[in-house]
Amino acid sequence: MAKTIHQEMSLKASPDQVYAALTNAETFAAATGAPAEIAPEAGGEVSLFGGQIAARNIELVPGKRVVQAWRANNWEEGLYSVARFELKSEGGATKLVFDHTGYPDEGHDMLEGGWHKMSWEPLGKHFG
Repeated sequence: MAKTIHQEMSLKASPDQVYAALTNAETFAAATGAPAEIAPEAGGEVSLFGGQIAARNIELVPGKRVVQAWRANNWEEGLYSVARFELKSEGGATKLVFDHTGYPDEGHDMLEGGWHKMSWEPLGKHFG
């Protein structure tokens, strides 16, 4: 059975601020300290962490949702997973609900820990 990563966290920022961190290359780079290229429209290409991750935006709903076809550069050519970021206002913060499906089984542990280390922890620090 295919594995899924489901993670939830609260970030001390508005949904619009979190959305910008996910869809704006300069904001993403400032938050994570990693180079990024992000075309901020549906169908736009995404390159994160200096090309280690390639993605394409499938659905962008400002302040609410980001869905990407997502792949690591060491995966078999043409293999993409789906990364879904749902943003919900929660008092003065944003609840980010993240689901990642369709990735190679052998990548599960690396991805599950990697999302925390490379994205959620830096975003949490960025937003204080």
